[in-house]
Amino acid sequence: MSSGDQIKAKTAAQKSKTSSPLPYSPEPAVKPQPKPSDKLNPKTIDPFAAPSRTPSAFAATYAKGGIPCRLMHGSVKHRLHWECPLETVPFDPLLITLAEGLRETKHPYTFVSKEGFKELLLVEDAAEKAIPLLPRLVPVLKAALAHSDDEVFERGLDALVQLSAVVGPSLNDHLKHLLTNLSRRLMDKKFKEKITIALQKLEQYGGKASVTIIKSKIPTYCSVFP
Repeated sequence: MSSGDQIKAKTAAQKSKTSSPLPYSPEPAVKPQPKPSDKLNPKTIDPFAAPSRTPSAFAATYAKGGIPCRLMHGSVKHRLHWECPLETVPFDPLLITLAEGLRETKHPYTFVSKEGFKELLLVEDAAEKAIPLLPRLVPVLKAALAHSDDEVFERGLDALVQLSAVVGPSLNDHLKHLLTNLSRRLMDKKFKEKITIALQKLEQYGGKASVTIIKSKIPTYCSVFP
């Protein structure tokens, strides 16, 4: 190789080293922290989470930001902040949508549905608003009581007692549709006491007429009335 060729080769090698990019060290990704009081909208849900195969009406409404409240994160416990007075919130379809949410198994669905259902039934004219919805509410609560997840069942049971306390004997006509699942779970020792207490409350709120209905599905039930 001639001296001219050697100089050209050396110059090319130097240019190659100069133009080589420096190794890239990416900055560590910082995951944004959720803000307190996030509005119930899709931004509070992990976009990379596996989607539910059959989303409930509650999940669909949640995804659209259709629940009129904010989830307030406390140091000890969470609470809901409603965007308008509860007395002005329409029960139809929100009460049914919240009942649908009782079957959810992920936060914040679980908290919002349970707490929202309870708080909505605490308004002064809740009975007047809830009674016309019973034919649509009962199948939804029945689905929660039939769920294989223990926590879903317990939320459904609590909601049933809360509803009974509000609508009273009006629930009796629908009670038989809900008792089959209670009878099955009554065989489980860990639920026996809780279900027994719930049945006593259903009788208390439903009156003596409810005793016959309960005993038709659960013959071993002992009435609280003398």
